[in-house]
Amino acid sequence: MKHNLIIRILTVLFFIGVLIPDTFAQGAGKIVGKLTDKKTGETLIGVSVKVSGTTKGTTSDVEGRYSLGGLATGDYTLEFSYVGYPTKKISDISVTAGKVTTLDVVMEESGTQLQQVVITATAKQESVSGLYVQQKNAISMSSGISADVIRRSPDKNTGEVLKRVSGASVQDNKFIIVRGLSDRYNNAMINNSPLPSSEADRKTFSFDVIPSALIDNVIISKTATPDLPGDFAGGAVQIKTKDFPDLKNLQISYSAGYNSISTFKPFYGNSRNVLDFSGFGASSRAMPSSFPASRQRYVNQPIDRRIALTKQFDNSWGINNLGTTMPTQSIQLIYGNSFHFKNDSKLGLILSTNYRNAATISQEERNDYNEAGATGRGIPLFEYNDNYYNFSSTLGVLANISYIKGNHKFALKNVFNQSFEDNYLQRSGTFDIQSLQNVSQQEVTDKSLINSVLEGEHLLSQKNKSRLNWNTSFSRITNDQPDLRRLAYVKKVTDNADVPYQAQVPSVATPSTAGRFFSELGENVFGASVNYTLPVEIKGQSQTIKAGLLKQYKQRNVSARVLGYVINTDDFTASEALLSLPQGQLFSPANIAQDKFYLDDITNPANTYDGSGDLNAGYLMMTNQLFNKLKATWGLRVENYIETLDTRDNSGAVNINNNYLDLLPSINLSYGLNDASNLRASFGRTVARAQFRELAPFSFYDFVTGTVKIGNTELQRTTIDNIDLRYELYPSTGQLISFSVFYKHLIKPIETNILSGSTAASKSISYINAPEADVFGAEVELRHNLGFINSGSSFFKNLVFTANAAAIKSQVNFGNAVTILNKRPLQGQSPYLINTGLQYSEPKSGLQANVLYNRIGRRIAIVGFGQYSGDTFQADYPDIYEAPRDLIDFQLSKSIIKSKGELKLSISNLLDSDANFYQDINTNKTYDSGSDQLINSVQFGRTISLGFGYKF
Repeated sequence: MKHNLIIRILTVLFFIGVLIPDTFAQGAGKIVGKLTDKKTGETLIGVSVKVSGTTKGTTSDVEGRYSLGGLATGDYTLEFSYVGYPTKKISDISVTAGKVTTLDVVMEESGTQLQQVVITATAKQESVSGLYVQQKNAISMSSGISADVIRRSPDKNTGEVLKRVSGASVQDNKFIIVRGLSDRYNNAMINNSPLPSSEADRKTFSFDVIPSALIDNVIISKTATPDLPGDFAGGAVQIKTKDFPDLKNLQISYSAGYNSISTFKPFYGNSRNVLDFSGFGASSRAMPSSFPASRQRYVNQPIDRRIALTKQFDNSWGINNLGTTMPTQSIQLIYGNSFHFKNDSKLGLILSTNYRNAATISQEERNDYNEAGATGRGIPLFEYNDNYYNFSSTLGVLANISYIKGNHKFALKNVFNQSFEDNYLQRSGTFDIQSLQNVSQQEVTDKSLINSVLEGEHLLSQKNKSRLNWNTSFSRITNDQPDLRRLAYVKKVTDNADVPYQAQVPSVATPSTAGRFFSELGENVFGASVNYTLPVEIKGQSQTIKAGLLKQYKQRNVSARVLGYVINTDDFTASEALLSLPQGQLFSPANIAQDKFYLDDITNPANTYDGSGDLNAGYLMMTNQLFNKLKATWGLRVENYIETLDTRDNSGAVNINNNYLDLLPSINLSYGLNDASNLRASFGRTVARAQFRELAPFSFYDFVTGTVKIGNTELQRTTIDNIDLRYELYPSTGQLISFSVFYKHLIKPIETNILSGSTAASKSISYINAPEADVFGAEVELRHNLGFINSGSSFFKNLVFTANAAAIKSQVNFGNAVTILNKRPLQGQSPYLINTGLQYSEPKSGLQANVLYNRIGRRIAIVGFGQYSGDTFQADYPDIYEAPRDLIDFQLSKSIIKSKGELKLSISNLLDSDANFYQDINTNKTYDSGSDQLINSVQFGRTISLGFGYKF
């Protein structure tokens, strides 16, 4: 029902946008832009904008934007006038019919009472000044990318855009890493509202769901300010989507992708239905509606009733050859328009929908070893070869509607994403040296995300320029796993080839073999915030006071059922003969009987929990222009976070009630060395909070790794002190050179660890607070065109080199921990990261090319365990590292059909680089296949995609 309602609303909005006539003649040209104060970087509202020599004019709106339409092809001069500012004339503004010319203008307050001063500049000079103001007046150390740069790139979604932002790298084309810190140390906002996590067990957002054509700008703040959320240490990603398209816009694009190890290869798995292709296929795999709602109700049923209930489950164990793997396909449709009314108000509408369908194959080698012996190596526990067959379909929708009248703006912004995955794991290999295994896991995952924001922005007084902005938001995420199935067949290594494999159906149910798992997760997030800004002047210097309040409440409900087939042992000879049947026949209705197989319910009480997080925050912030060149932004943010979690274990009720009051001061200093460079310093305190899954004593057997994952009810939040120093130089338009050093001190950082009492053959992984950790880093960022190589060459002028490199040293101190190595690197933190790229753009021909290179230093993926003998630590099970790999991606695009169409070629993982996870037995800090223990190796293959887009 909820999905149908959303689709109906979006359909209505689409037809409203198509049917309402556009007041801007498509045959005329338009000039649009934004007006900004040179000193403060604040937008200017109510500026008079006039076409010289005519009566045609307008004023800037509540966002500081202006728009002049109905202009014939030619060159124009615009006059900008504002009380307290000299009039500014910008000439040589070229306008072409049917196109938009963007001109952002910077105005500087008058240092004299004379009002007849007129400043003149050309359009080219002014665009350079506008960029300087935007970059140099940022109150925090940040990196960003604007709509203008995005428009000239071939990027189709925000995940691709973020690769171009200095200091950021992207995992799986959608998850962001800032300064080598992932997940829990970053946060994301869209249109000033916090984004919910799109993953059930991680604090992260899948950025590939937002089309790049709808982005106004992306900014990653690396230092804290009081008006930013307090829960980050790497970066705060702020995405602002467009409100008012400059022209009526209808775009459609299609792409198809080929993978070297997947496409046109045989594909195996369960049969498909129409709902699978739409993204809503999980409903057809739900648990039978008549099945008892709890374990207690099921086990109290008589045996004949349990047999009848077992027969209600579909016999969906069979694996089919589904034919040839087809290329990955995606399609995107974008519509946008602005409508200007007679009362000088305007309405903006943007709609986007994107659909992706993919069938992929990945190949893995997976091993594990017993405790290390005298040589440092362990005897193999298992050695497997895995083939993953993954079918996925994703549907995404974005819908924004905005309205401005006078000094007031209102907007409703919505994001909806629905995804479906059906993953079949085919495993073969040896276990414990003595056994051969053929194993399968069939896993279906259904995810949905809804995010709606209603926001307003108001100029309260034209005299003192005070402003008020507010928003209310609602988000809901779901993550359901209907009918995860696991089944293993085994025989002895010494058996002859004609001895059949037998299914491992136990007499006592276990989650590791012959099991079915169902889980449902739902999380609602309600939010509201209000911010007040008051500009003041003290001793002739501009100052700003800003204060705000925020409320966010989230509630999560998780329930799971763990079922396992059992075999009758009273007449084992008769039932044993069934174990040689293929898995498609093993649990057929004829074999479900008291003397054969039936389901047992082994759900743990802790497999269900309810959690809530109540965040109340307020802040007071001052931005002071202390001298002509020194600016300070400082203040205090106060966050009160109350988290609760209610569940049960075998002993009874388990209740978590944590109440944190955090005082988060911060100060950012910026000294303008000259018009093109800044020196910055910053201190800020932030936090990192545990996720619900990390707190909940929810025990889940990970069939792929053979480990049990369980939460820790004693987990506490992390507090982080951050210190940054940075020199930045902006040589010219779009160019940046910066050098930074940073230090972070973490109190009670959250780490994963293998629980005491575990063995290599039976590992339980949980979470722990280390006493403290330190992170030291140095970072260089560069974006510069290569015109200096040959100033007369247009080729080099159109070629831009980008680089972000960081060297990072981290150390976690565990103090008196017995089974964990003290003073080791922070889990997940790379000692270095390198992101470089070459970007070529030729505006006249519409040819663009990009080569991106990424490398991240080895990092701890899973923490091992051992013991101390005196001061020497003996690793019984060494840490598992992710080895560095070189990634090169290539993109080529060309405008065609009078620049209305675009062809795009993309090649990912050009070097066909594999991911390797290993134990460093010889301790030389590199992966040596001959001496180290390979735990996991993943082959991704090369991916080549070709796309075509067209603007109507």
